[in-house]
Amino acid sequence: MTLRLSGIHHAYGQRSVLEGIDFSVRGGEIVAVLGRSGVGKTTLLQIAAGLLMPSTGEVTRTGAVAAVFQEPRLLPWRRVLDNAAFALKCRGVARRERRRRALLMLDRLGLGDAVDLWPSELSGGMRQRVALARAFLIEPKVLLLDEPFSSLDLGLRKEILTILSNEVGGECAVLMITHDMVEAATIADRIVVLDGAPARIVAEQSFAGAPRMRTLPDAHRIAANLLADHRVSIAFSVDSPAPSSNVVKLEAC
Repeated sequence: MTLRLSGIHHAYGQRSVLEGIDFSVRGGEIVAVLGRSGVGKTTLLQIAAGLLMPSTGEVTRTGAVAAVFQEPRLLPWRRVLDNAAFALKCRGVARRERRRRALLMLDRLGLGDAVDLWPSELSGGMRQRVALARAFLIEPKVLLLDEPFSSLDLGLRKEILTILSNEVGGECAVLMITHDMVEAATIADRIVVLDGAPARIVAEQSFAGAPRMRTLPDAHRIAANLLADHRVSIAFSVDSPAPSSNVVKLEAC
């Protein structure tokens, strides 16, 4: 397994926020962790990244780790090319080589004409693509996404999700944190739902064999099917939908 979380429990002082978290993400797999705001998703991501030590439990990672956050966190005093290449600079890659790699990656992400622009000159979707380029350039074995698409409109979100799906290689494990059920249903190979105080895994659904980039109608049907599970509807504080012909088996999507 490229990323494994075993028996994770975490508390801030006397307040427990995570309890009994146990799952893995294989290379080439995108796993989405769903939950309402404040349930502990970001804490879980920080633990997965090694930025926070769990109170108890173990995290196993294989290879380099990269993260993309809700805010692209670009350096405003560096142009697009140097922002994308910054992680390679930190790794000691020679200037000519890192710029060569960054140019190729930016071109693949549709930013070949924007390499000399400043972050302030970019749209929200372009800034997120620069952040993705920066992450992809270190060829991570683990890619962590902390609601990086929540501030984008639907069209930009679908564009960047498509880029992500196309760029994830067979060895990269992706853990995506989101509260958007349709976003998760669009791209994830597996969905894990957190709820409770402390948060525990209350539901899990795999989409083995299903196409990764699903159409919006299929994503909505998957979301409706998830909400038909009372554990998920409680987690999102909504009433379980009544059964209908529009709620299909997930395996059929």
